[in-house]
Amino acid sequence: MKKKKPTNPNTRVYIAIGAGAIIIGTVILFSYSLDQSKILGQRFGDNLAQIQADLRNDSNNFESKLSLYEKGNITKQEMLVYSDKQIASLNNIMSRYDDLKPPQSFAQSLELFRLSTQSELESDKLIKEWIEAGDNSTKLKSDQLLIQAFQYETSALDAFSKAKGAS
Repeated sequence: MKKKKPTNPNTRVYIAIGAGAIIIGTVILFSYSLDQSKILGQRFGDNLAQIQADLRNDSNNFESKLSLYEKGNITKQEMLVYSDKQIASLNNIMSRYDDLKPPQSFAQSLELFRLSTQSELESDKLIKEWIEAGDNSTKLKSDQLLIQAFQYETSALDAFSKAKGAS
């Protein structure tokens, strides 16, 4: 029979210290990863909120100008200039969505916000056509697209709230 060598008590201490260091390192990395995810999520949320605020301001200003046009307080040519500015602004907002890097849980809400803005953009293009041609069927199509944009936005806000609650 072979005799077992007595284990050195220092070896056990070194193994315990090494295992402890690995566990502590893993916990620190996991915590750091969670913090980074929260920071990225917060940054995404802040950037999306700024885009939505800019969109709301642009839309309100355009609706105000459209109301003035319908009352006869601004000319057709002035309204066409405002329409061009609005279309350019919405195209810019669409490109800003592309720059966002959403956490996976927020991807659906971002896509719905994008669809909402796209519908509003198409609506505003039809408004411009209506101003140019005076065809009321074009205005009706525009109104339908605005309703669709509102529905997309409502769904986007719901998806965003659910994703925020899950994270």
